[in-house]
Amino acid sequence: MWAAAPPCGTGIRLAGGLEAVDRRPTMADIANRAGVSRMAVSYALNGRAGVSDELRERIVRIARELGFSASAPARELRGAVVQAIGLTMRRPSSTAFNVEVFRRELISGIQSELMRHRFGLALQSVADAEDELAVYRRWSSERRVAGVLVCDLEVGDPRPAALEELDLPAVIIGGPPPGTTRLASIWSDDGRAIAEAVAYLAALGHRRTVHVGGPPQLLHSAVRSAAYGTACAAAGIEPVVVPADYTGEMGAQVTRRLLSAAPPPTAVIYDNDVMAVAGLGVAMEMGIRVPDDLSIVAGDDSALCQVVRPPLTVLKRDIAGYGAHAAGLLLDVVDGGAPGAVLDHAAELVVRSSTAPAPRH
Repeated sequence: MWAAAPPCGTGIRLAGGLEAVDRRPTMADIANRAGVSRMAVSYALNGRAGVSDELRERIVRIARELGFSASAPARELRGAVVQAIGLTMRRPSSTAFNVEVFRRELISGIQSELMRHRFGLALQSVADAEDELAVYRRWSSERRVAGVLVCDLEVGDPRPAALEELDLPAVIIGGPPPGTTRLASIWSDDGRAIAEAVAYLAALGHRRTVHVGGPPQLLHSAVRSAAYGTACAAAGIEPVVVPADYTGEMGAQVTRRLLSAAPPPTAVIYDNDVMAVAGLGVAMEMGIRVPDDLSIVAGDDSALCQVVRPPLTVLKRDIAGYGAHAAGLLLDVVDGGAPGAVLDHAAELVVRSSTAPAPRH
């Protein structure tokens, strides 16, 4: 195993005419200098197959010249039998997978990417933010994980600052945390997807629309609700936002209340698949025809959205690919790469039979 030289400062000339950088060198610096990918650098420095002996020697030499030093968690786990990435879920473990398609597909994508790199996933159920922070502290002190993936960022969320203080590599899934620059992040343009759904409904003549969103303390819920309001204003529609909690029970309760109002909405955009399917069921119970009387759009796609009748129009994206992308980004940070902010693909509107022109009455 190679031993890194002490980091060099700006302007110091190294062997071979190389010049050290002013900050902590990263795998990206090595990759740029060697003219190879970050993955090749990772394979070379971690003793993995996939690069030639000649290239491995050249990468190791450049790493020494730059004074590259891998992160502490990566050094601790290198050579261990089990390598793991941590992920917490604020849900009871007994119902962990009885949730909307987003969480299931996200975890599937994360596990798929980790398996490719011989990493495991430490999945921990937590009750609240305090419990979650305690898990992070334990994982960090005991070197249980090389890094963590953080979901469902909230307004005033304490987790990013705590992870920075612990110096635990992390990737925020859902957007860059406000005021934080040291943590990597990945997100999708939720606002653009919601705007596309509103524009589509407006083109069908709908003027009484509702957005059934998620918990208002979640940052991605706030982004979607704000985008819905902006898109409605552009279309000359009065925006109506109703917060919910992503469960079928709450989706049904909200829908029953909306459809009992006078006048009822002619179109509803639900933030996930579970609430949308529940809303469809309530409409059928109340004798309201979908899509003749009411158009429905689901914020995520799933088998449920496709097998119900009528099948639901959805905002569809590759959630498993999103999870894999997040896991790959974290593994890059664990291997010494510089944290960055990555914009993933936005959801696209897939039109099915649950949407139609607004009723004339």
